[in-house]
This record gives sequence, C-alpha cells and structure tokens, in this order.
Amino acid sequence: MNHFFDWFFAQYDGVPLHIVFLEIIAVVFGFLSVWYSKRENILVYPTGIISTAIFVYILWVYSLLGDMMINAYYFCMSIYGWYFWTRKVDATHFVPVTKTTSREKRWSLLLFVGTIVFVFLVYWYFDKWNSWTAYVDTVTTAIFFVGMWLMAKKKLENWVYWIIGDVISVPLYLYKGLVFTSFQYLLFTIIAIYGYKAWKKNLNKSPETLLR
Repeated sequence: MNHFFDWFFAQYDGVPLHIVFLEIIAVVFGFLSVWYSKRENILVYPTGIISTAIFVYILWVYSLLGDMMINAYYFCMSIYGWYFWTRKVDATHFVPVTKTTSREKRWSLLLFVGTIVFVFLVYWYFDKWNSWTAYVDTVTTAIFFVGMWLMAKKKLENWVYWIIGDVISVPLYLYKGLVFTSFQYLLFTIIAIYGYKAWKKNLNKSPETLLR
C-alpha cells in the first residue's frame, strides 16, 4: 500500500500546488456534472462549466492541446445545452430524451472526421507530434466532441460515445501523470453506463422538472 501512495504522489512531484488543487476542484465538479447528466438534471451545465473552465487552464499549462480544445468546446456546448434543455414542448413539459435521427448520425460522422482533421492540423502547426499520446488524443477529442454535441441535444446515443472515450482516457491520463483526472474518467465510465440505462428508461418522456 505504501508503494502505491509513493507512486501516486510521485506523479505530482514538482507540480505547483495550485495546479494540484485546481485539478481536484475540476474533478469534483466534473463528477457532479456527469452525475447530474445521468439524472437529466439541469445542474449538469453550471457544474460542467466550472470544471471545463479550470481544465482549459490546466491543459494549457501541460500543452495538451487536444484535451484543452475538448474542454473549451465543452464550455461552449454547455451554454448551448443549458438553453436547449430548458426549452419546453408545452406549458409544463421540457424537451425529452430521444434517439439520434439518420440526419443527426450523418452530422455526427461529419463532426467526428472534421474534428480529427482540425486537431491534426493544430498539433502539426504547434509541432506537437512528439508522442504516441498525441494520436490517441486526436481520436478521443473527436469522440468527445460528438458525445457532447449529442448530450446537448438530449440524444440517448451520447452515452455510447462517453463510454468509449472514457475507457480510452483512463490509462491515457494515468500515463500522462494526471492521476486524479484518470480516476475521474474511471468514475465517468461507470456513471455513463448507468446514464445510458437511465436515459433509455426515460426515452421520449418529457420531464416536468429539470431539478431532481
């Protein structure tokens, strides 16, 4: 057990204390955001905005450009999702969870491919193709871009993208030395599985409240 703690804290050797505290805060709010998403609770967005804003700063410090862009994109999509989720279909009901249409699947594919091309060019411009993690980062960025877009539109399939991306991110962030973040993605994977089940159960049911 002592060896584990020695290894765990060794990952933060030389890291400024404020970065460690910010990562912990971002992880806590990120966890809350995913938990609220599972429950179709509108608090998914304010908690998510706090988490992503902090991660944009941390990932800029670590020069993880793809991950940084993911969180900047999350920040923007959280604002859109906040608006979309609070729309009403009638006087007392909000937008329900629905399945992705054929048109939205085509847009998802386009967004996935476009994101890979964009991130590739960003890494190339900043000369960041110096590790195998950059290639994995490019793919996970595309996966999460699609997942976040579908979540903002309350599409059931968003959870499939989150699960795939989270599973890849657990060992990736552990390798990068961001232990708390790796643990966060492990929890995200578990919650995403339950989130898919919960949303599938509420498919096409318009909620009367977004705070539950």
